[in-house]
Amino acid sequence: MDQENNTSNTNSKLSWIYQKTYLIIACLICVLLTVYIDYRATLSDIKLFSVSFVALFVGLLFESFRISDNWKKVVWIFVGAYLASLISFFPGKREHIYDFEKHIEFWPYFFIVIYALFFGIVYKNRLIAKLTEGITLLLTISLIYWAIDYGFINTHSWFSISLLVIGLLLSVFSIINALTNIHLSRTIRLTLSIWSSVIMFAFAIDNIIRVFSNPNVDSAYLGDGFYISLQYFLLGVSVVYLVQNYMLLAAFLPNKNGNYKKSINENKNEHINRFADTQVNIGQSLFCIIFTTIIYAINYKFQILPRHTIIWLVFVVFPFLLHLLSLFSRQKNES
Repeated sequence: MDQENNTSNTNSKLSWIYQKTYLIIACLICVLLTVYIDYRATLSDIKLFSVSFVALFVGLLFESFRISDNWKKVVWIFVGAYLASLISFFPGKREHIYDFEKHIEFWPYFFIVIYALFFGIVYKNRLIAKLTEGITLLLTISLIYWAIDYGFINTHSWFSISLLVIGLLLSVFSIINALTNIHLSRTIRLTLSIWSSVIMFAFAIDNIIRVFSNPNVDSAYLGDGFYISLQYFLLGVSVVYLVQNYMLLAAFLPNKNGNYKKSINENKNEHINRFADTQVNIGQSLFCIIFTTIIYAINYKFQILPRHTIIWLVFVVFPFLLHLLSLFSRQKNES
């Protein structure tokens, strides 16, 4: 028995040594390739890693480490995505004259998309398990603020009015579920999950459009540079959820290949399973409504930050605030 344990420990140590060796080799290859790409970029006066890209990637890493409990996995995903992103340097089908410099400009953002995709696949279950009534409530209140600040409530288009009515009904449905103990049936969880995906996807797309419409961070003043960098950081946070929610919504679209009915049923189950069947504390739901309403009302009145920035800032800050309040309440009860 002891011999078997020793053999198992030896194999485990050897496996880790091999993994570490492969990781070091892969990292060295990445470093050498980066040096070469940076050298070519310098010859053409191209800034390989702009401040905006760094802020964007820091936001993505921040969310990666927040979701993951294994930094080694994150490093492996980083290395794998980096190596996979090098396919962006391959000549395109319609590219008659190869321009290495154009590929350099495109490559960093292609890497971010690949990284987000890899991370979303590896941590699919972790991302799926995060959805609750409370998160849907937070998304719903944010959507209401987003629609008001955008001026959608003043629209006269029948199409826009129809969308507003549907959105209002689903918002009321979400709020009622968060403030009551209605049983979270499969139908309710499916509805709330799809509703959450639609909101998150819409916010992420709007965030991308608004952020990339900003002027260049490198040429901005210090205050403006920080303000724009914050937007890129929050965009990085949202990238993982953009990929995840796109895949969840795209699965409902007709597919020529495979059994469409079967894929629809699988996607429905995925939505249902990712939504927690436990009720959210009504007190926390009320706190969410009060906190977000005050923040959004102040921002609407004084226009401190753009709507897309304040929304994603609330998404980042509110869970930490709720966690701190839970710890404080627990300590108070124990004492």
